[in-house]
Amino acid sequence: MKHIFKEGTDLTNTTLLLLHGTGGTEQDLLPLAERVDSQANVLSVRGNIDENGMYRYFKRLRPGVFDEEDLKFRTLELNDFLNDAAKEYGFDRSKIIAIGYSNGANIAGSLLFHYSNTLEGAILHHPMVPLRGLELPDLSDTPIFIGAGTNDPICASQESEELTHLLSDAGADVTLHWENHGHQLTGTEVDAAAKWYETNKNRLNQ
Repeated sequence: MKHIFKEGTDLTNTTLLLLHGTGGTEQDLLPLAERVDSQANVLSVRGNIDENGMYRYFKRLRPGVFDEEDLKFRTLELNDFLNDAAKEYGFDRSKIIAIGYSNGANIAGSLLFHYSNTLEGAILHHPMVPLRGLELPDLSDTPIFIGAGTNDPICASQESEELTHLLSDAGADVTLHWENHGHQLTGTEVDAAAKWYETNKNRLNQ
């Protein structure tokens, strides 16, 4: 997968996995990583799906309706890529924190839905429920921040609440943060995520 890797101050500490929204690239979320943890390693990955010139992490049948078989395949593909990247660059595979927006948050959510140890934690900006009807793995004490919009036209508030409940029922420690700016990723939401990260930093860097 096309990507950027930036080594932080210590390879054995946190690696931030950056996952962009539809139409984005591996450059988009680099400023968020700097804001959240300027000392962390950074692995920013471009989605492999080209939807009419817009990069995504998995196919969809139409807006808001995922191609579930492709989502499962691409989730496995991303998980395998993380395993390979950890070997190539020498970072600690067990200390990956995802930061995803929209489509990127959805593929990060799918990683959590499929694997118990693939992410140490996650910051999910405006995610949807990636799949329904799955038995989630044990996510005990996995810290997760969800940024949601009370008036998000793409991701309804009920979707954010359902995702929160599903992750919490699997044992995750979920913080749901509300904004009133639609699907837009705002500075105040990024600041809230950064504050959450700082509060949980000791847990995340164990």
